[in-house]
Amino acid sequence: MRLHVRVHGEGLEGAPFLLVHGLSSNARLWDGVAGHLVAAGHPVFAADLRSHGESPSPPDGYDTATAADDLAELGLPPAIVAGQSWGGNVVVQLAARHPERVRALALVDGGWIDLAAQFPSWAACEERLRPPDVSDLTATRLRARLRAAHPDWEPWAIEATVSNLHVHPDDSLSRRLPVPEHMRIVRSMWDDPPQPYFPRIAVPVLAIPAGSHTPDLTGLADVKLRPYPGADHDVHAQHPASVAADLLSLA
Repeated sequence: MRLHVRVHGEGLEGAPFLLVHGLSSNARLWDGVAGHLVAAGHPVFAADLRSHGESPSPPDGYDTATAADDLAELGLPPAIVAGQSWGGNVVVQLAARHPERVRALALVDGGWIDLAAQFPSWAACEERLRPPDVSDLTATRLRARLRAAHPDWEPWAIEATVSNLHVHPDDSLSRRLPVPEHMRIVRSMWDDPPQPYFPRIAVPVLAIPAGSHTPDLTGLADVKLRPYPGADHDVHAQHPASVAADLLSLA
């Protein structure tokens, strides 16, 4: 499997960072954070997972464990690894299964997502988390919705979010990650939560929850909590400078 990786600050000598997006997101959502990390002297690699962003769409491999293995096989130097949302679950498995690849770990409003603990049944989870139809939505309307919902986001963050979808010449949209593959990943989150991997993580961990939820991080031996009350789920897009400063504390 070959993944598309956005490389920032190539050749810089600071500790490298690997940044991992969430479900149906893409690496561009990390651009703001990456800019601040580069300014501090660190090279940054932001990967598009299978069928996300500019990465190809193979017929299989849509589960958390395979996503972690894909990252390990990139051959990057050992890095400070950050994952957002489902990407947090992915990097937990990366640190547990491939410890030689991870120098420290940051979990950005994810990495503790246990769907089986949140829903009474798989059927309820499947119904709630099935992505909406976008066939009648245009890129122009989506940008307007995003600006209304996130008035404090910078223009680059709006455009990065639009890039979660294919934008066609007629302004129509289609999914990069098809719904069946999306739901296969959701099912893997149901079947394979991150908590059993916590005791296998030996590196320092920084947990960055957004909103009012305080995650249960029992099992992590060396963890610090940096909450963002009132922040969006995409806290890395909303507060890139602050999130970058938090990540730099791991360096």
